[in-house]
Amino acid sequence: MINRQTLFSEEKLVNAEYKVSKVSSFAEVWESAIGGEKALHATVTLSPGDIICSFVSKQVLTEANYLSVQVNEHEHILLNPEFLQYINHSCEPNVFFDTKNMMVTCLRPIEIGEEMTFFYPSTEWQMSRPFKCFCQSPACLGYIQGAAHLQPKTLQKYKLTHFIQQKL
Repeated sequence: MINRQTLFSEEKLVNAEYKVSKVSSFAEVWESAIGGEKALHATVTLSPGDIICSFVSKQVLTEANYLSVQVNEHEHILLNPEFLQYINHSCEPNVFFDTKNMMVTCLRPIEIGEEMTFFYPSTEWQMSRPFKCFCQSPACLGYIQGAAHLQPKTLQKYKLTHFIQQKL
């Protein structure tokens, strides 16, 4: 675990592996110094049920892209605040995008420095860019391509948006 005292400046290197940028009162973006990948990490402790952040649509798209969140059959939104796009996928997520109430909520305890993650098929019926998952969770599904490609029994284990629930 990275020493929390090293994470307070607006932007700096952490262990020469990550550049860290403070983006809100509750989060910072960690950017890999090697590959440039970005992830959103908590700067506060969060509990299940906490509302982490509200969001609005920066732009509405008619087709999914790798940064959009699906809100209904034909609408995919780019997020505002934009830093929410750095909440990456996990098959054992700790946050949820509630697209009905337009807020990100906490699913399980999140400690300071922990990466915030969500289950992409919880919002996406069909992924624009399916990918091999490397979340390393014991529950890892291996290949992520959207809720349309998962069995209802698998999806029952996750909190899903109203749109995805209606599609099942």
